[in-house]
Amino acid sequence: MTAPFVTNLRARREAVHVGRKDGKAFTVRVEVPELWDVVRVVAAPNATVEEVKVASLRALNARANPDAYVIKLRGFEVLDERASLEDAGAIDGSIFLLTHRRRRPVR
Repeated sequence: MTAPFVTNLRARREAVHVGRKDGKAFTVRVEVPELWDVVRVVAAPNATVEEVKVASLRALNARANPDAYVIKLRGFEVLDERASLEDAGAIDGSIFLLTHRRRRPVR
């Protein structure tokens, strides 16, 4: 099985694995604009959005509180982060945006 094209664009070589590895898995892209970095995540469809969020921040060595970040799919905030990736509407190759919850001033 090959990873979707969008998950390989300017992403780190190593993928972050979330959830159980048995059976089907989604490969999703998590972009963090404040850190100017992208993480490729291989996750079980029943893995929660929150698990993907926390694993992505950990992979980027972001020492921030995960609650200070919001995760979006198709431009809309995922309001229930305890929902599985499938329930949130993610598919193989989806792109998540992980950004600060509050707008920050530009200096």
